[in-house]
Amino acid sequence: LISVYPQELLYRTFFFHRYKMLFNKKWQIITVNALLFGYMHIIFQNWVAVGLTVAGGFLFASIYQRTRSTLYVSVAHALYGELIFTVGWGTYFYTGTLLTLS
Repeated sequence: LISVYPQELLYRTFFFHRYKMLFNKKWQIITVNALLFGYMHIIFQNWVAVGLTVAGGFLFASIYQRTRSTLYVSVAHALYGELIFTVGWGTYFYTGTLLTLS
């Protein structure tokens, strides 16, 4: 929940509040939000993380669009994140401490 809540504040609550007037249809704002959420995960330097987070972004944006609850979508995000690690896909989302010795 420590990293999830700030992500949801920025990527769902702020984004939907700030940019809702730019989109005529619900699917448009959900799609843009999901793509931006996936793009944020390029820091993991693999396409699996980006692809999975685009899919998760669609899910989380849809949940937020329906409920308007940052807490609800944060809990969902945390639970799905735990699921990713439980099934063994966590290696795509965790780089650990990067230490380069020359």
